Amino acid sequence: MRVAVAGGLSVEVVVRTDSGIGDTASEAALRASMLDVVSLLEQKGFNQGTTGNVSCRVDGGMLITPTGGNAGNLSTERIVRLDNRGTVVGAGTPSSEWHMHAAILAAFPAAEAVVHTHADACVALSCLRRPIPAFHYMVASFGGNSIPCADYATFGTPALAESAVRALAGHKACLLANHGMVAVGKNLRAAFDLTAKLETLARQYLLACQAGDPVIISDEEMARVHGRYAAGYGLAQPPTG
Repeated sequence: MRVAVAGGLSVEVVVRTDSGIGDTASEAALRASMLDVVSLLEQKGFNQGTTGNVSCRVDGGMLITPTGGNAGNLSTERIVRLDNRGTVVGAGTPSSEWHMHAAILAAFPAAEAVVHTHADACVALSCLRRPIPAFHYMVASFGGNSIPCADYATFGTPALAESAVRALAGHKACLLANHGMVAVGKNLRAAFDLTAKLETLARQYLLACQAGDPVIISDEEMARVHGRYAAGYGLAQPPTG
């Protein structure tokens, strides 16, 4: 099934039948995990009120937080299921950003979860409409030598979905111009962890810019950093003897 986004672009929704997450027990667990992530995002101050949204892939569609949802009013029953046509299965009204979540999950089959926030440092940088450069080596963990900023589009529109998909190509997260950020992960926890890491880097970059002009790591050095990540960053054993 194809999901239409702006500019005549459409993306094919990939229905994964080998994930084992379409059965009732697994979907119940996913719904509970989504509540945990929503709560964590608010505890960290990444979302306030009813800002932000969370989704994850299920066989035949996705689960997404409802419009107006937050940790104080959500329950597993209020999580909305959408099929691959964008039709609600059961009851509820999905987040206004469901177009973006659906397009991202469709465009990137390896992604199983999407987290979108209005975290302060990410919002501040998104209003500058420029990427986060390689001021710190951990920028490489997002897939490139910078963390891109998606072009501005009105919230809740297919145009924003298209913009986010373009920016995420080759990356695990991006800023959304004058809006916030979005991250993808192999599961909900991975998407949350990337969200927390991105907000930390955004805050550190802002601090560095306040102190002066950050020194940007060269492409040559970033290539070595990417190699370290590819080889299993953090897995190296200390010398013996």
